[in-house]
Amino acid sequence: MIDHDDIDAAALLGPDGPFARELPNFAPRAVQQAMAEAVAQAIAGRETLIAEAGTGTGKTYAYLVPALRSGERVIVSTGTKALQDQLYFRDLPKVVSVLGLRLKTALLKGRANYLCLYRLDQTVREGASFDKPQAAQLATIRAWSARTRRGDRMELAEVPEESPLWPQVTSTPENCLGVECLFYDDCHVFKARREAQEADLVVVNHHLLFADLALKQEGFGEILPGAAAFILDEAHQVPELAGQFFSQSVSARQLGDLAQDSLRECSGVTGAIGLLLEPVEALQEALRKLRLAMEPLGLRGTFAALEGSGEVRDGLREVGDLLSTLADLLASQAERSRGFANAYERAAMLAERLERILEQASDRDVRWYELFPRGFALHATPLDLAAPLRAMRERSEAAWVFTSATLSVAGRFEHFARQLGLDEPQALLLESPFDYAKQALCYMPQGLPDPAARDYTERVLDVVLPVLQASNGRAFLLFTSHRALRRAAELLAERVPWPLFVQGTAPRHQLLEDFRHSGHGVLLGAASFWEGVDVAGDALSVVVIDKLPFAAPDDPVLVARLEALEQQGINPFMGWQVPAAAIALKQGAGRLIRSVTDRGILVLCDPRLATKNYGKLFLASLPPMPRTRELVDAEAFFAPLVDERNVC
Repeated sequence: MIDHDDIDAAALLGPDGPFARELPNFAPRAVQQAMAEAVAQAIAGRETLIAEAGTGTGKTYAYLVPALRSGERVIVSTGTKALQDQLYFRDLPKVVSVLGLRLKTALLKGRANYLCLYRLDQTVREGASFDKPQAAQLATIRAWSARTRRGDRMELAEVPEESPLWPQVTSTPENCLGVECLFYDDCHVFKARREAQEADLVVVNHHLLFADLALKQEGFGEILPGAAAFILDEAHQVPELAGQFFSQSVSARQLGDLAQDSLRECSGVTGAIGLLLEPVEALQEALRKLRLAMEPLGLRGTFAALEGSGEVRDGLREVGDLLSTLADLLASQAERSRGFANAYERAAMLAERLERILEQASDRDVRWYELFPRGFALHATPLDLAAPLRAMRERSEAAWVFTSATLSVAGRFEHFARQLGLDEPQALLLESPFDYAKQALCYMPQGLPDPAARDYTERVLDVVLPVLQASNGRAFLLFTSHRALRRAAELLAERVPWPLFVQGTAPRHQLLEDFRHSGHGVLLGAASFWEGVDVAGDALSVVVIDKLPFAAPDDPVLVARLEALEQQGINPFMGWQVPAAAIALKQGAGRLIRSVTDRGILVLCDPRLATKNYGKLFLASLPPMPRTRELVDAEAFFAPLVDERNVC
């Protein structure tokens, strides 16, 4: 075996390195080597690094090689479970093998991804209440439980991810019985955590990373082992996710689950059902009435909207009182079973958190609510995440590497750095090695009205259809709202010969699979299709974006943050809204060119790109592709014999 110890990370990925020798189709890239060197330096010096790596850079190898060779314990975190699985099952084994390393690696997900044997056992006992499809799914899960080693839901494709059965057979931090569980020795969550504690490199996702770091903030035990370096891929998602985990939240679902689990524990405990049935049913009824009283409110809003309704105010007070009563009753049963002790701890924690959210208004937090079809959630979110994130990094005494294809705005990192409290980070901007001048064209149609126009979606489709005819389908149409998406789907159903794939009609992975196989499909998507979607090859040759993706003005946290910026003398539109939208636009545009052989057109419909001064900032943030406002150029792009140099 060749000893690579004396070769630096960049050289290992170079033309004379082992990756070029041993991996078919591996192409050495200067940008990949530059990133590997920067990551190695950051780990060695316990520094903070922001690295934007354009599509095709090969950033995964660029951080895995120095991470694995560092001799340090490293946590790699991803924004999506799909990338987490790809990293652990595909990329990591290849890098470990090429480098000839003997290291322990581990994959760790949030507990909701693992089968809970205790909850499965409970659910099987109650199985008579399930309808036929759910009973069949339960039988499938039982059979799988006998053969799975990891207990990771990802292994069982036969039971859909959105099945209502999964919450019944997985645990939450609140209802886990810990070491007192009868199934503890075989628990998939604790086995995965033990492996992570012993591993040199652990692959997690941002949800789990921030849940754990937030727990450490409160002084509880840690899930993840202490590490010398944290590498966060898909780091553009970090600011929003960090906000969730530094928030205080209580949801109707948490309270409903507590009520159900309290009744479950009554089985076999003499007299318990007589004591708890009435208060549990009263809490469930109060939650139902409160959700009904919230019906006239918007889907999300500040507490001012809640407090403006006397019925909602009374409902919140009643839920708080009933929760406190239930906590007192559960305290009287806590010594009778571990399940009751756990239910009491949950009730006390939720009662305290609910009181804190309802009573403790603060200039540092924004208190807000959101509604779901059958429930609601109440939150208190810090306005400024920079301080807790800075404190968290300083406590870790580790290197922090933030990487993504979309962190900068017109080549600058101020927006991302300010949100995370990164004062003087090392910064690296690596352009994609793709030849956008030859592979892509940006078409900005003329004559479209202001995006607020009532017929805007209809007009967008009018200018887009000729492009789709030239490309023979093979397109993503990305919308900034579900309403526009639904309207476009209605109109296109009657106007195009190609198969349509519409977000919401099937699970995302299924739509993408069907789109790829169709060859000439047109896929309509909103937020979740703007990122993390990879369709290389001829199946996707057009990406249409209807409007600039400014954040929804009904987001109470955003509104409060913009007001706070204004008070600091910062223009909230140019200082926050435009940079955030520019990063989102880069994500959507990034769906187009995914390999060195891809060719395609990016259609940007929003006329503000040409009419507003800030439009230049958006365009400067996109890959350097030729631009045109003429339909003939867009049509000619797909004509095989056209001389591409004639495109203006």
